[in-house]
Amino acid sequence: MQARLQLTINNNIAVVTLTRADKHNALDMAMFYAIDNVIKQIYKNKTIRAVILTAEGEDFCTGLDVKAIMKSPKNSLKLLFKWWPTQANLAQRVSTAWKKLPMPVIAAVQGRCWGGGLQIALGADIRFATKDSNWAIMENRWGLIPDMGGTLAFKTLMSQDIAIELAMSAKQISGEQAKAYGLITHLSNDPLSSAHNLAQELIQNSPDANAAIKKLLRKSWWSSAAMTLLRESYYQIRVLLGKNQRIAVQRQLSKNTDKPVHKKDFLPRKFT
Repeated sequence: MQARLQLTINNNIAVVTLTRADKHNALDMAMFYAIDNVIKQIYKNKTIRAVILTAEGEDFCTGLDVKAIMKSPKNSLKLLFKWWPTQANLAQRVSTAWKKLPMPVIAAVQGRCWGGGLQIALGADIRFATKDSNWAIMENRWGLIPDMGGTLAFKTLMSQDIAIELAMSAKQISGEQAKAYGLITHLSNDPLSSAHNLAQELIQNSPDANAAIKKLLRKSWWSSAAMTLLRESYYQIRVLLGKNQRIAVQRQLSKNTDKPVHKKDFLPRKFT
């Protein structure tokens, strides 16, 4: 069977590339499992300090490969099954689990980014895309709702009325429109190069601080002021107790940016 993605790791940066270009990187069961597994693999590798999510071919991902998924009634059950109602199922993990990695995840998007592909891209922390990229919350074209965890991203990135309109209409919008709506962080003529440049910039900083910042903002975005202040203090103490904070100070004072950092200490207690 053709590989569904490729993982390469160079200079502490992992690049995850969707490789089903002949099918516009549409999501079949093998693709779901491949993405789920590679996220777990990245989580276990403490040398990785940034992740770039990209795709081969003219399109990032055109969404669900309905014909392939519908070959077996069991496929839908495998995608939707969960042991506990509040847990993410397989379909949701390929979007939401990127947020739980302790390093920045940057998506580089070209061409069509539809349905499940859009929800995967929104799982990244930062997105670069071309002006002529094409975005759509496509599920209602098939009489379905977006159910891959994208709703979590919609409510932080878009106003509710825009999210409702796009999800109900399933209409396609340009990269420029997607940027105006908040789905894209930065427009770029070369999203992959822009993603690499940003990744190189971010890994110059403490991986502990990067992990703490990501976790703090993810958990506190919609929480109470009291819980946000509590997390700020708690995470800061944990960062201060790590070796990388002292290294960061030494690098700034000596202007020696080549001083190596230690492996990340600030990992979530468990990967869920």
